[in-house]
Parts: sequence; C-alpha cells; structure tokens
Amino acid sequence: MRKLVAAMALGLAWLGAAPVTAETCGGLYTVQRGDSLSAIADRHYKKASMWTAIHNANLKTIGPKPNRIRVGMELRLACLDGMPRGLRGGNELTEVQPTAATVVKIQPGTAAVRTRINLLTGDDFAPFTSKDGHNGGLLTEVVHSAMEEAQPGKGFAIHWVDDWASHLDPLLSNALLDLGFPWYQPDCATTPDNYRCQNFHFSDPMFELLILLFTDNSRPVAFNSDRDIEGKTLCRPSGYFTFDLDQNGRRWLLDNKITLKQPRSVKACFDMVLSGEADAVALNEFTGRAAVKEHGLENRIDVVAQPLSVAGLHVVVHKSHPEAQRMLTMINDGLRGIRTSGDYQKIIEDHMARIWADF
Repeated sequence: MRKLVAAMALGLAWLGAAPVTAETCGGLYTVQRGDSLSAIADRHYKKASMWTAIHNANLKTIGPKPNRIRVGMELRLACLDGMPRGLRGGNELTEVQPTAATVVKIQPGTAAVRTRINLLTGDDFAPFTSKDGHNGGLLTEVVHSAMEEAQPGKGFAIHWVDDWASHLDPLLSNALLDLGFPWYQPDCATTPDNYRCQNFHFSDPMFELLILLFTDNSRPVAFNSDRDIEGKTLCRPSGYFTFDLDQNGRRWLLDNKITLKQPRSVKACFDMVLSGEADAVALNEFTGRAAVKEHGLENRIDVVAQPLSVAGLHVVVHKSHPEAQRMLTMINDGLRGIRTSGDYQKIIEDHMARIWADF
C-alpha cells in the first residue's frame, strides 16, 4: 500500500511539473505608471543611456518625442547583448544570437547585368552600407531582401561606387544605374527648390534614425522646445545634410537663429564642443556614438535626452527615368512584403545587436 501511495505521489508530481521552456530574449513590454524610456532601459538593459535603442525601435508608436510614452503603450524591446530576458513575444536565445559577420561579396560588373534592375550604393557609411560590414551593412541587407521579395523578372544587381558625389549625378540622373540607396529626403515642403526634391522620387523609408545632440557634460544644454536652441552654436561636418535645421517651421538657418559650424571631420566637431567653440554636435545617433567611443570621450560627452530630429533613409530614382514609377512601386512592395513576413525585423535586430555591442 505504501508503495502504491508513493508511486501515486510520484505520478502526481510528474503530472504537476511545469514544462521546461526555452529562455527568450527581447519581446514586448507594456508601459507602467512612472515609466520613462531611460528607466525602462536601465531596468531591462542595465544601461539608462540605451533609451535611444528603445525609442528608435518604436518610433511609429512613440513619435519623435521620447517623453510621449503613456501607460498601457506596448513597446518592442530588441534583444541586445542577451537582454532583456523573459518578456512575452521574445525569441529563443539560440535564434537571436548574431552569427559570425559575413562580409559582402562584390561581383565584378559586366554587360550581362544591363537587362537587370541595377542598384547603386557606396562604402564608408556604416552601419548602413559598408563593404566590411555584416552583409554589406544594415540597409544593403534590407534592400537585397526587399528586392528578393519583389522578384523582378530579369533579376537585380547591387553595385558599389565609393565616390558618393557621382551617385545622384551623373550615374542616376543619366540612368546609368536605376536606383540608389541610402539617401535622406529633404523637407520638400520647406525647400521645394532643393535639388533632390526637384529631381528624385523617394521610396518609403527603409529605416528612420534619431539625430541627437552631443554636449560637453560640464556645459549641459537644455532642449525642451526649439526655442531652447535658438542662439546656440551647433556643429555638423561639411557635406552632411542640414535640412532638419529648417524643417517644421524651425528656419534656424534660413533666419539666422543659430550658428552652424561645419569643419571637415566629425572629430573636429567634438573638439569644438570640448573647447567651447560650439554648444553641441548634431549628428545621427550611430555616427555620434561611434565617434565618442573611438576617441575615448565617454566620460566627457553626454547625449541630450531629446532627439533633435528624426531622419529617414530611402531608395531614390531619378524622375526622368522611363521606368521610375514602376521601380518605385516595386521597391515599396518589396519593403512592405518583408515587413509583413517579419524578415525586416529580423534584419534590423540582428544588426542592432552588433551595433550596440560596439558601443
């Protein structure tokens, strides 16, 4: 009898045991009362400064202002450096661990590709395009995946020309190649005479990134409204876009409301801030954070907790191209397809894990 009771007890224990579940990383988080993005980042990534990673991944939900989160809002937290664990909707850890970086294989161009759709990009725009980067960079992989989704009848090819100045004109303006990426779209409502606005069609945004202010932590800059920046001196290297400084009614440059320094290098901008010649460096998050780390400025530079702007990166086609509208529809359909299938999110999170590991 005692053996039977013992056997029954063991059986009940076995029946009541919780199934072993795989550990997950990333997933969905519901905003609670008292939350801020920096508090969520500190809790789930153990680093408050990673609020930008949450903001960037949820721009469509939150909008451009990070303090606009509200109780009950559902945010997606990417798996970065193995965190966060145990959230619902996460992926198994074995699925989210980045594999070894794969350097893009660049095929030599031949006359055989003439009948294909030919896309143009260039090197040295990490993490978005880079010959040495994983799969050619984040947006090279996005474009490749979107084109495979679109399945153009005669195929496609991606070409690398490192002279970016030649891309819009003459390579795309003369239809020597068909589509180019990645390019920022100016605020054409404010500056309709802008060359890109007049001459190019833009795809749906492939990726939107935060433009941040980097300041000397001994001279903090308050930025709660655009008026806080008026009278300030910002630094952005020559050749970088400036349209965000005038868009949405700012007219900071058009009406001389700010001073803009434009040295030749990113490092020179940070030097100007640290010497007091400028109040802030205004750069996209990834270029700015990479420079801070490269030059050992982590203990001297702060990121202002409010993005200056949000900029999208696009595929472009010249308006004079005889197949412009067809190709624009094709790339947009491909982008929508990979978003619907989940392939887009997998690409983004794979690259974000690598990018944040470097920061």
